[in-house]
Amino acid sequence: MRNNPNAFILDLPDWAVAALNDLPTHFPSNEERMAQVIRFARLNFQQQTGGPFAAGIFERDSGRLVVIGVNRVVPCHCSSAHAEIMALSLAQHRLGTYDLGAAGLPTHQIVINWRPCAMCFGALLWSGVRSVVIAGAGPELEALTGFDEGPIHPEWRHELERRGIELVEDVLHAEAIAVYQEFAASGALVYNARLG
Repeated sequence: MRNNPNAFILDLPDWAVAALNDLPTHFPSNEERMAQVIRFARLNFQQQTGGPFAAGIFERDSGRLVVIGVNRVVPCHCSSAHAEIMALSLAQHRLGTYDLGAAGLPTHQIVINWRPCAMCFGALLWSGVRSVVIAGAGPELEALTGFDEGPIHPEWRHELERRGIELVEDVLHAEAIAVYQEFAASGALVYNARLG
């Protein structure tokens, strides 16, 4: 299938699949959910399977884990294979729906180890998630790592609110920053297009 020029596959690395299979089925608090997302982000760059980013999809009220996705841009040769895209797409595939907010479904939440980039912000607006939990939203990510997160809309918080999507900020902020500091110190590739 990988040699078919008319198809492509975005998949999780083997370590992430094994780690997902070892996780409990439920995480009651936002802090517990974020701790796992941050752990996956750290492991992703340590295992050299992508950038220091992860995102998890959970049922907001029950805490049931649907999936945690990690950044796969470089290994999958796909600039859109950000952690949020991976998590949202895998969750939609697993649940058999393009709309994670469809009637009859529980309220789904995305937990991300920083504010989404310009592309992923649009993706989460259209995904059907009703809740967004982030570790932070300031300039620290770009300043520490050199990644270009794009021109996020200055009213991004209002745009979430306008669409009925709740936002929870600064969950395990210091722990997320520590991963970006470790990534920066590692000398790993920062893969901005045109080295921007």
